[in-house]
Amino acid sequence: MNLFRAALLAAAITLPLGHVAALAATPADVLVVAQNIDDIVAIDPAQAYEFTSGELVTNVYDRLVQYDAEDTTVLAPGLATEWAVDDAAKTITFTIRDGATFHSGNPVRAEDVVYSFQRVIKLNLTPAFILTQLGWTPENIDSMVTADGNTVTVKYDGDFSSAFVLNVLAARPASVVDAVTVMANEVDGDFGNAWLNANSAGSGPFSIRAYRPAEIITLEANPNYFKGAPAMKSVIIRHVAEAATQQLLLETGDVDMAKNLTPDQIGSISGDALKVETFPQAAVHFLSFNQKDEQLQPQALWEASRYLVDYDGMTQSFLKGQMETHQAFWPKGFPGSLDETPFTYDLEKAKQILADAGIQTPITVTLDVINSTPFTDIAQSLQATFAEAGVNFEILPGTGAQVITKYRERTHQAMLLYWGPDFMDPHSNAKAFAYNSDNSDANYQATTTWRNAWAVPDELNKETMAALAEADPAKRSEMYIDLQKKVQESSPIIIMFQAAYEVAMAKNVEGYVNGATSDFVYYRLVTK
Repeated sequence: MNLFRAALLAAAITLPLGHVAALAATPADVLVVAQNIDDIVAIDPAQAYEFTSGELVTNVYDRLVQYDAEDTTVLAPGLATEWAVDDAAKTITFTIRDGATFHSGNPVRAEDVVYSFQRVIKLNLTPAFILTQLGWTPENIDSMVTADGNTVTVKYDGDFSSAFVLNVLAARPASVVDAVTVMANEVDGDFGNAWLNANSAGSGPFSIRAYRPAEIITLEANPNYFKGAPAMKSVIIRHVAEAATQQLLLETGDVDMAKNLTPDQIGSISGDALKVETFPQAAVHFLSFNQKDEQLQPQALWEASRYLVDYDGMTQSFLKGQMETHQAFWPKGFPGSLDETPFTYDLEKAKQILADAGIQTPITVTLDVINSTPFTDIAQSLQATFAEAGVNFEILPGTGAQVITKYRERTHQAMLLYWGPDFMDPHSNAKAFAYNSDNSDANYQATTTWRNAWAVPDELNKETMAALAEADPAKRSEMYIDLQKKVQESSPIIIMFQAAYEVAMAKNVEGYVNGATSDFVYYRLVTK
């Protein structure tokens, strides 16, 4: 057994010699994590767009304003201590924090912010679209973001509020890099992109000490972080692709945390030394009806469907730990979410709704679904409960690419899919679930409303755009709550669940924060 374990450890978590002995009993000031990190394509915040790279960027870089570990639902000061909004002039002026420094020791300056935003726009890599929403282009960015002493003035161009702008500036590509260090490592006009995909130049609670793709990430604590040094002097994230190996390493005490265990493995975790924590995730899962099909147009069908989903039956069995009931388009854990769940499985009520509307049953509907668990399991549950009311689903499994392509072409009847926001602003999902001002086939939109050919009522379209433009944060939040209620009550899109993420860890690990997206994973408050 000892020989087997030694071989397994050597294969799964080969470390520099300085760490080999430590893994037998991880040090009190080192957090060791087993995680599949082979999704990383880039770690430069101007390019990083994968889940794991999002975690990395959040722990290494700061933004002017940010959602932080203490409360991931509150937009807090980051490298800016205060800001002044001029909605009429469409500008926000930020005051840069005194005394903040990059890991290099260089001070954080207004010029670093300007440079950071310029390089995102001029590089124009995958996440740049989040910032270009503000009307920024390579041609105008030099005039849209300017520095004056210790202040940065951001201009934007569009019919949206400053609250929306602030949420955009809290997103991953708005991370601030050390301009002096990055420019010193620029090659052939690449704005230091190649160098930043192997190194870091941030001001966050951790710096990157080592990064070897699909092998290891070692984060080193920043003792001068403006919110205080992390308790962990380092975080070692080991690439361990096999869930079984992750579980063994956790159970033998060689890692403190395992982040990719299967539901069955999570269910088997026991003993006094280990625990499992569950974190809501941003993706909402829904059933939708294509309005190009006449038999799927009656609103009574939409209403009855909300009572034909066995929410509790699924979340207490095969979805346990993976999803929780959530019935609104903005995820729980985000500011402005509607967390009420008014619908439960009620067969008799559903039958009565259909009968009162004069809908003749049975009807047969094809249901497209990704051919993997838990999607096929959800589809089979829906097939069973809907059949009791005379709505017969013919399940059509396909690859993710096949299903999504069909969805984009609007050639499905019913669709089982999920949706997640690109950044933490409710407009990101409101546009997808409550807006469609042009339902024509030629007007392709990356929204679930258009893809289901739902010509959204003009009232909802107007309210969606009014919420986007609303300057008062409290009133804006109320408008999004109202939009969620209206979509929840009457829409051909039946939102059922929100994904959840389970992390197994040693019982002595405290303070780990895993928000609704990978951008909200924080190690700064972890203690052991």
